[in-house]
Amino acid sequence: MAANLRTTLTGVGTLLPEIERGSGLTSSWGGLLSTLPLLTFAATSPLVARASHRWGSTRLLVASLGVLAVGTVVRSLPSVICLFAGTVILSSAIAFGNVLLPALIRRSVPTHRIQSVSALYVTVMGLMAAVSSGISAPLAHTVPGSWHTALAWGVAFTVAAFFAWLPRMRGDKPQATAGGSHSPVPWRSRIAWQVTFFMGLQSLAFYTAVAWLPSILIDRGASSTTAGWMLFYYQVVSLAASSLLPLLTRGRHDQRWTAAGASVLVAGGFTVLVAAPALSVVACTLLGLGGGASLVLALTFQSQRAGSSGEAAALAGMAQSIGYLVAAAGPLLLGILHDTTHSWTLPLTVLAVLGIVTAVAGHGAGRDRHIAVPHEADGRGGG
Repeated sequence: MAANLRTTLTGVGTLLPEIERGSGLTSSWGGLLSTLPLLTFAATSPLVARASHRWGSTRLLVASLGVLAVGTVVRSLPSVICLFAGTVILSSAIAFGNVLLPALIRRSVPTHRIQSVSALYVTVMGLMAAVSSGISAPLAHTVPGSWHTALAWGVAFTVAAFFAWLPRMRGDKPQATAGGSHSPVPWRSRIAWQVTFFMGLQSLAFYTAVAWLPSILIDRGASSTTAGWMLFYYQVVSLAASSLLPLLTRGRHDQRWTAAGASVLVAGGFTVLVAAPALSVVACTLLGLGGGASLVLALTFQSQRAGSSGEAAALAGMAQSIGYLVAAAGPLLLGILHDTTHSWTLPLTVLAVLGIVTAVAGHGAGRDRHIAVPHEADGRGGG
C-alpha cells in the first residue's frame, strides 16, 4: 500500500514544465494542479475514520486501490479536464491509505516498534516517490504519448497491491458490527493541534519542493532531466534519513528536539537555495535530511499520541485533513508569488521562515503524551 501513496504524485513535479507547455497551463494553474491532491486529502481525510468503523479497514484499502487505478488511467487521458478530474479521483483514494495505515499500525504493532514500522513504510513510500521523480521525464521523452503515458506508469504497482490485499478481506469485520467504539476527533486537545500543524507544515515543505524544485533548477539553467534527477537525489537523501531515524532515536520517547532540529534543516535548505543557488546539491541534502526525518515523526506521532487504534484513526483524520489544508497553500502560493515577482527569491524566503514555525510545532508535538478524548458509544455521539 505504501508503494502507491506517492508514486502517482511526485512525477508531476518533474513533468510540470512539459505539462504546462503541452496543455497551455500558466504557472498558477500548474500550482493548482500540484495543490489539488492536498485539497482532496483535506476534504477526504475526515471521512475515513467513520467509514473504517462502519465497513472495515481492509475493505476500504482494497476499494481505495481500485479507485486509485481508475483515477491514474483517467488522469493520463489527452484532456485537461481528465488531467484535473483524474487527479481528484486518485488523490481521494490515496487519502484513505494515508489515514488508515497509522491506525492499522497502532492496532497491529507493539508500542515500542511503532516508529520502526512507520519508518519502514515511509521508506517504501519514499523509494517509490524517488523512482517516480527520476524516471518520469526520461519516460516522457521515450514512450508513445509523451507525458500522458509517463503519468500512468505507476498503475502497475496499484494493480499488484490490489490483488495482494484481496485475500486479507476475509475475516475483516467492521468495528460497528463487532461492538467496537468510535473515537471522536480530538478538536480540544492541544497536542493534537500541535501534531496537526507539524504534519501540515512539513507536508507543505515536501509538496512544494516536489512541485517546484525542478522548475526552480530549470529556471537557473539545468535541463529537465538534470532537474528530475536532482529531485530524485533529494528524495533518496530523504529516504536515507527516514530509514536511519529509528536507529538514532531508539528508546527515546521524547522527540521534541529531534522534530525541531529536522525542521531547522529544512529551513536551512531553502535558505541555501536563496543565498547560494549554485549549491543546489547542498540545499537538496539539507532538505532531504530534514524532510525525511520530519515525515517519519509526523506519521509516528499520529500513532504514538493515541491510546487506541480508534483514537489513532481520529487523530490521523484530523492531522491529515487540517494538515493537508495547510500544506495545500504551498505549491499554489509559490506559483502565485513567482508569477507576481518573476523571481524565486521571495517564495523561497517564505518557505525558510515557515521551516522555523514548523520547528516550534514539532517541539510541542514531540512530547511523550497521549491525547485525551471521550469515546462515543456509537457513531452518532454520546458516551
